[in-house]
Amino acid sequence: MKHIESTLIASGIKQIAGVDEAGRGPCAGPLVVAAVILKDPFAPELSKVRDSKELSEKVREELFDVVIEQALSYSIIDISVAEIDEFGLHKSNLEGMRRAINSLDIVPDYVLTDGYPIAGLAIPNLAVWKGDQVAISISAASILAKVYRDRELIKLDAKYPGYGLAKHKGYITAAHTKALTELGVTDIHRKSFANIAALINNR
Repeated sequence: MKHIESTLIASGIKQIAGVDEAGRGPCAGPLVVAAVILKDPFAPELSKVRDSKELSEKVREELFDVVIEQALSYSIIDISVAEIDEFGLHKSNLEGMRRAINSLDIVPDYVLTDGYPIAGLAIPNLAVWKGDQVAISISAASILAKVYRDRELIKLDAKYPGYGLAKHKGYITAAHTKALTELGVTDIHRKSFANIAALINNR
């Protein structure tokens, strides 16, 4: 597959940062945003890198280490449930992208984001429709964000037993809804989400 980076590199742009998130949909746990500048987007070591949703958990875990090894710089940012509830999901996501970019050790020449433009960013940037499928830098960032978030939810599962967080990773499933009904809403549940707000209001 020809990735968008090839066009940018051919035009003289070198340091390209890909940015993506994991955890927009779940009603529990943080939103995680990752940014990565790859040393060489076309390195053979990265040949299996693609949208994290297209990969098995085992392959994602393996590629997490590969991406870090092949990164010139990377950052992973947690957006807390409290911030999501206060500012809203979309605004929190954009702010997470800004933080992730600003946390890189190297200032990129260009930024590629998955679907959402970053208003006010001084660095030239492009929001790419289905970017994690057509830009390897975004795909790499999606792997970092997804694996990191999944690991965090496994930790939260130990802290909040009974909700099945390690299995569904905070998404709204029948089992998760049943646990919420029986055990109640916790401080890691997004109270700005309709299903959680309904549970709170019905108590």
